[in-house]
Amino acid sequence: MRFPTLATVMAGALLSVAVPAFAAEPAPASAVADCDPGAPCDHPLPVKVVIVSLFEIGKDEGDVAGEFQLWKARRSLTQRIPFPQSFHDLYYNPETQVLGVVTGIGTARSTSAIMALGLDARFNLSQSYWLVAGIAGIDPEDASIGSVAWARYVVDGDLAHEIDAREIPADWKSGYFPRNTKGPNDMKGKPDPSGGEVYQVNPSLEKWAYDLTKDIELPDSPAIAAERAKFTDYPHAQEPPFVLEGDTLSAMTFWHGEKLTDWANDWVRYWSGGKGEFVTSAMEDTGVMQAMTYLDNIGRADRDRVLVVRAGSNFTMPPPGTDAATYLLRENEGYAGLEASVENLYTVGSKVVDELLGHWDRYKDATP
Repeated sequence: MRFPTLATVMAGALLSVAVPAFAAEPAPASAVADCDPGAPCDHPLPVKVVIVSLFEIGKDEGDVAGEFQLWKARRSLTQRIPFPQSFHDLYYNPETQVLGVVTGIGTARSTSAIMALGLDARFNLSQSYWLVAGIAGIDPEDASIGSVAWARYVVDGDLAHEIDAREIPADWKSGYFPRNTKGPNDMKGKPDPSGGEVYQVNPSLEKWAYDLTKDIELPDSPAIAAERAKFTDYPHAQEPPFVLEGDTLSAMTFWHGEKLTDWANDWVRYWSGGKGEFVTSAMEDTGVMQAMTYLDNIGRADRDRVLVVRAGSNFTMPPPGTDAATYLLRENEGYAGLEASVENLYTVGSKVVDELLGHWDRYKDATP
């Protein structure tokens, strides 16, 4: 999310209370009140879809919408479930069995939130689909603000070596380069995916979600049209919002500029073995995928049921004629594409959620 190792301790504490097997009979929604957070629960709530939001601007309803607000209101996530072991309480719809979680900004919070939820005995997540849906910076080479991208690869931008830009060798592209390489010019080797730098989303599930949504006509507006018109050298940046496939880079630093956008493209290309294409910049997705990998290892959740979708709220670099610092500081006062991105994120994500819920008998036992 582009907006202004608790997990291990939490995992040990929760596992020590003997989390029950998923075979337990689900109970009515009201039964969750009988189970305390972190305690055993004989009748876990069934969950078909988990909506993973990363932040909310202010309140959960009634003010400027961040990532969670539209999901909460339009999906009738009215049952509040205390979640003191993480950043934000959970919200649940007992009729549709959709659960909403807000992780908080950054990989530390996203990792711990998803791990805490996955180990929470109050929920049966054995067949749950997880939709990570957030706003992002978007590369003007690929799309315009308001566009929505389904990620095939989630790449980490924090695990790295770094030398201050004032001290790098003259022939280096930057002072930031992958671990186990000899510098930013040494990018031809085969990356090791075991270090947490890259995660591949289930290819068949991602392709299914993209095919289901690729023809959705997203609304345009004068505000985002005026913003994208500045990007005269970038044809895709000047298009109205659309749905595409494109990979996301997660980094705790809110970076910006043409040179760092070039770095992001190189970084995603390297870690995906040349198969990925950087489109969106975010903060939390590698944390989510890391937690889901560990939860999958112990049968608490299914990593192959995770989708990651990001909508462009701002560009990752300035338009021609504007310097990076000026554009970044202006964007920090309010993203030009915020309203469009959260609306389009909900529109596209809801198409997938509706399909899953509407044909649950088809999807509960096997992914598309």
